[in-house]
Amino acid sequence: MSLRPLIAWQFGELVELVHETPRVSSLYFNIPMWPGHLAGQHVDVRLTAEDGYQAERSYSIASPPEARWVALTVERLDDGEVSPYLVGELKVGDKVELRGPIGGHFVWRAGDDRPLLLVAGGSGVVPLMAMLRHRATAPRKAPARLLYSSRALADIIYREEIDRLVAANDGLFVSHTLTREKPAGWSGYTRRIDAAMVKEVAWPKAQTPAVFVCGPTPFVETAADLLVGLEYDPLWIKTERFGATGGPGGG
Repeated sequence: MSLRPLIAWQFGELVELVHETPRVSSLYFNIPMWPGHLAGQHVDVRLTAEDGYQAERSYSIASPPEARWVALTVERLDDGEVSPYLVGELKVGDKVELRGPIGGHFVWRAGDDRPLLLVAGGSGVVPLMAMLRHRATAPRKAPARLLYSSRALADIIYREEIDRLVAANDGLFVSHTLTREKPAGWSGYTRRIDAAMVKEVAWPKAQTPAVFVCGPTPFVETAADLLVGLEYDPLWIKTERFGATGGPGGG
């Protein structure tokens, strides 16, 4: 029996498509009956073939609650059933079936004054970006830190926008680590996340931060274990993980 809420499917029309990296695109949908969402929630997307075969996947919402359109940022997986169509074939004006918003645990609301710690692996940055965009519109901004692990510079999703958010100088600090390719002049980290890196980036435990970790399952487990090793209360740490066909961000 499904534990997901009984939310009706509806059609969203693609109004804009933005190429974020060679394999990742953001798709902006007009959903007329959209009820609104919280930063960190996700939607289900369903495709139906001419023969009636259906494929369904979950994707995190990238847009903040204040945005006009609902944005999904999708990484194309070559062996996926849904992402190759969304990223490679969908055109402005096309419609797809969506259901949401879904999820009430992995959410952040502006007005929470606790320091915010975000830890992202790859496309796990998507729901965290919704939080940062939401934060950017708030009159009172909680101090925030993002630790973002990518394979290479070209794989950093939202790189220019993240730089602009940091340049606003409103209490957001971002640390990048590249795990495969290091460009000339790179000043960030150049390894997988480890205890020393997390200790340098994380807020002191005495500040009782709100923590959100998202990425592939092994990444999330490692990051959560490292934070617990810093004596973070496990109840502070909210996680969301995905696999090839798993949770938000699947194929």
